This record gives sequence, C-alpha cells and structure tokens, in this order.
Amino acid sequence: MTAGYTIRKNKIDVAERWDLYIHRLPRCVCYTPNTVYEHNTLYFDTAVGVGRGCMDPTLKLSILLLLLGFAYVSVNASTFKNYGHCERVVKRWAFSSLEQEVKEDKHTLRDLLFFLHIPRTGGRTYFHCFLRKLYYSSLECPRSYDKLRFDPRKKQCRLLVTHDDYSMMSKLPRERTSVVTILRDPVDRVFSSYEFSVEVAARFLVHPNLTSATQMARRMRSKTKGVSTLDIWPWKFLVPWMREDLFSRREGRKLSGTFDVQSDDPYNMEEVVMPLHEYINHPIAQDIVHNGAIFQVAGLTNNSYQADSHEVRHCVQKYKLLGKYVLQVAKKRLDDMLYVGLTEEHRESATMFANVVGAQVIAQLRGSNSSGEINAANNKSEQSYPVSDSKPNNDDLQSSMPDGKESEIASTETGGAVKENMTVGDLMEAYGDCISSLRKAQTRRRTASLKRISPANFTKEARLQVSEVVLEQIKQLNHLDLELYKYAKDIFAKQHNNTVQTSGSSQDRWERMLQSSYGTGITFWKVVSIKCPWLAFDSSSRGGDGLEGIIHNEKWS
Repeated sequence: MTAGYTIRKNKIDVAERWDLYIHRLPRCVCYTPNTVYEHNTLYFDTAVGVGRGCMDPTLKLSILLLLLGFAYVSVNASTFKNYGHCERVVKRWAFSSLEQEVKEDKHTLRDLLFFLHIPRTGGRTYFHCFLRKLYYSSLECPRSYDKLRFDPRKKQCRLLVTHDDYSMMSKLPRERTSVVTILRDPVDRVFSSYEFSVEVAARFLVHPNLTSATQMARRMRSKTKGVSTLDIWPWKFLVPWMREDLFSRREGRKLSGTFDVQSDDPYNMEEVVMPLHEYINHPIAQDIVHNGAIFQVAGLTNNSYQADSHEVRHCVQKYKLLGKYVLQVAKKRLDDMLYVGLTEEHRESATMFANVVGAQVIAQLRGSNSSGEINAANNKSEQSYPVSDSKPNNDDLQSSMPDGKESEIASTETGGAVKENMTVGDLMEAYGDCISSLRKAQTRRRTASLKRISPANFTKEARLQVSEVVLEQIKQLNHLDLELYKYAKDIFAKQHNNTVQTSGSSQDRWERMLQSSYGTGITFWKVVSIKCPWLAFDSSSRGGDGLEGIIHNEKWS
C-alpha cells in the first residue's frame, strides 16, 4: 500500500472484449509500464488514484493499436472461415454435377428435346418458327415457359421449351433427353434485358396508377389459361420491379410539375425511366441478370429446382475466385448438348439448327408416324397449346392485356407443324415466312410500348452514348458469362466446320442433302442482305430476335 494510492493487479482475458473493460475503468486509473504478456492473457499493473489519475498517451496509443490489430485478425479469421465453407459447398456441388452427366453420343437426338432458352437470345424465333413447324401440338410438353406441370414420363411429351434452368433435368429422363441452347454476347444481353423489362413494364402505363395496373393484371391472369410474361422467369421478377419504378417516376414528374427531360441519352433519362447504370447495380439485377447465362446452364438461378443452388450461387457471387468451378460445369454441359447456337451468328445458327436438329426430328417423327404412335396421340390431343397462343384479333389487345400475354407473340401462321411429308427445305421455307411475320408483330409492340416513355427510345445509335465506364462495369459484372460465351463460340466454330466438311461447301451441302435425301426439284436456300429496317438483324437493339437477312430461294432442277 502506498500513501494516497491503492495498488491492485488486473487480469483481462483477450476473449472477453477487454477493450470495453478498459474503457469502463475509472478515469483516474494510471497505467504503469509493468505490462506483461502471457499466451492469450494480458496483465496490467494499475494504480487507482484517490484524488487524481492519468494514462500515459504513448501507452494509450499502443493499447489502441493492439486492440485494432486483434480486431483485424478476428475479422480476417471469420472471412477465411466463410470462404472455406463456400469453397467446400461449391466444390461439392461441382463434383456432384459432373458425375451426373450422361456419357452417350451427344450428336444423336433422343426422345425428348429440351430447349434451354436463355432470355434475350432469340430463342422465341426458334420456338415459333422452327420447333412448332416440326412438332405436333400433342407432342409439346404442357405449359412450356412455365413451371413444370407435367409428367415427364409421359410418352407423348417430346418437346420442352422453357426459361427454366438446367436443374430441370432433375425432373426429366436424363438418358432420353437432348439439350439445345443459344448464347449471346453478355453485354448485348444485359442491354436487351434492360430494354425488354422497360418495354413490358411500360405497357402498364395506360393505367392511372400502380394499384389499378396491378389489380387489372391479376384479374386478367386469373381469367385465362394462357401463360403471361409475368408468370415467366426472369420477367416475373424484373417486370414488376421496373413497373413500380416507372409509375414512381411518373408520379414524381406530376408532383413536381416538371416534365422536361434534361438528358438526350435514353439510357440515362432518370426523370422517365431507371438509368442503365442504376439498373445494373441494383441487387435484383445482380442476382438475376448478371452472369445469367452461366447460372442458367449450370442450374443455379433463383428459379432452380436444386436445394443447394441458392447457397452455391451466393457463394460464387461473393467470392469471385469460386466461379471457376461453375464455369467448369457449364462448359461440360455445353459440350454435351446436341446443338449450341449464337445470336450474333443468326444466319449460320439457323442453317445449322435445321441441318443438325431439324433433320433428326423429321427422321424421328417419320419413324414414329410409321408405327402410328404420333397419329394416335395427335387424335387424342389436337389442341394442347395454351389459349393465349392464338393470334390476337387486333392491336388493342395490348391495352387490355398489358402484362404481355403470349398471344402477342405467337400467330396462327407460326402455330402447327408441317405434316409428315415435310423436308428440310420445307422447314427452311416455313422459317423464312414465319420470321418475317414475327418480326413485324414484335416491332409494333415495341414501338407502342416505348411511346409511353417518350422521349426514351432504345436504338443501336443510342447505345453509342453509353459511357465506357458503364460498359466496362457490365463486363466486370458478367465476367463468367464472357468466359462461357467465348467457349460457346469455339463450340459453334467446330460444329460449323464439321457440318461443312461433311458435305462440302455450303451450297453443295444443301443441294446434295435436299436432293439425295428428300428428292429432286427441291428449293435450295441461301441468305441475302436486305434493306428492310424492321427485318434486318440487329443484335444490339432488337433484343436478339431479329434476322440479319431473309432466306431467299432458288429452284434447282
């Protein structure tokens, strides 16, 4: 005991938040230099003053730095632990996924064709203008583009076209299923996803307010058996989000009394529509749009049927390094597909699809017809298309059904298969007629929708105004998609070369195939450029459903 002071020894355990303990000591505490460290325990010799006290400034700074150091180590230890957990989760999923792949001849069409439609790649064109020409309605699996609502063991189910991801294979007979898909340049696909979300959401602006629009959409969906855009992934998430945003900005303009738009860049007109830079940084876009192609091929979207898909996706989104495992699985799945097309190579992709997929479907259905299997199924179910797949009677349907019914996409010309005497030449001819009609309908709808958010108008020229900073950010946010797209281009080049080498030059290949396999006097097809702006293929501004040229025919004797 010292005069005027009481001396005591304090023991503070590191694991007990001793930083808080120290701050709670009386202000008169005077710390001595006799500080001892032993393992994880810190000892202080302290003198508690009766009248006055002090803390040496140098020692105080040292203690503060020590505490910060321990906090840093603690945070890093926690981060390392989380990364380790994520790494185990992703690796386990990747190993299991690679084990499940069917090791059979991928070039042979199996009983069921699963078209894995990645949004904004032009897949609807293939669905309406190729596949519905090939398959009878009775062979299309019910409710394509909707959640699985059919028995995959049903023998008559031969065609499934959907935005559902690869996890759908868990519901299908894997050994009897062939998969096809189309990929698109990731930057263009992000632009197109943004534009289409705005386009469909803008249809609701005919209503006075958001409540009215939502109630009308709900009533219309309950009264029809058809599939609405709002039922389809990913639009069931993206469109309501964008719809709410459009109404909010419109109300903001009304309240402020200001209707002037400061910017001439449609991708940055914040008074009218959510700017592109805001869209790509929003959590919804982060989870659904970015790297959407690879997550869809891997079966890891937020619409997946796999129980562990969400944890795997979130781990990959959090730790960029783990993306290599997902990329490995996605590449393997592309390798095992019957066909991989490219939006930007529409002409060659369509030709290859007809040659690789169409020819095999024709041969397969002929075999089934000879046994009477398909005719029996067709007689049993002549009309299996959803009600909304019929052609709308007039353009006013857009106002009464702004939620994007499929009736706005399909037409009576696109529905119904060509009968059993179809040839590949017939298929290409039907495709040429169909795509012309389809593009006109799509252009009308797009123009009508964008008028409601004028002066915003998304065009190829307008994209040139988007800053390099935003473009680079889109690339960074879609780094996995860029890698997968690069790999898909290699696959496509190999497919194309194999097809050409099999039958010689493109012209000789078509002539020999059509004449020797399907008879003489066949129409031979080639692609020529045209000047019609509504039909010219423009992947940067038309949403991936355009056509670079029309298919022109010449008679060969």
